[in-house]
Amino acid sequence: MPDIVDTAVASGMFNTLVTAVKAAGLVDTLKSPGPFTVFAPTDEAFAKLPKGELDMLLKDIPKLKEILTFHVVDGKLIASDLAKHEYLQALQGGELRIDASRWHMHRHMKVNGANIVKPDIAVDNGVCHAIDKVLMPKMAVVGEQTK
Repeated sequence: MPDIVDTAVASGMFNTLVTAVKAAGLVDTLKSPGPFTVFAPTDEAFAKLPKGELDMLLKDIPKLKEILTFHVVDGKLIASDLAKHEYLQALQGGELRIDASRWHMHRHMKVNGANIVKPDIAVDNGVCHAIDKVLMPKMAVVGEQTK
């Protein structure tokens, strides 16, 4: 079975994500044994970013890496596992809120407000869930003191 990166490439719906993962130097991480749960923004999700933001992120590798690792959780959590959690900790350190209030009736779930449009994409080193929005972590503003 292909790993997270190879699956994303083969699907054709994550081309922008693959470009960003390569730019951020995260290919080896996402090809490692893991297992990982990845909330993978589709190409349409990246297209919703404000004009010019993606190009800016592709040039700001630390920020890009922080955003991408905000989409990854340690462990393999299929949708039925996600439904048992209210919060998960991303590799980036931030918190992801799972809204599974409509899971049992409609098989619909959200993560930080993004719809999971295709859950449970099986990969060799975990599982991917396609989402319709790029998740943005709370980040310290450069020059501000963090408390």
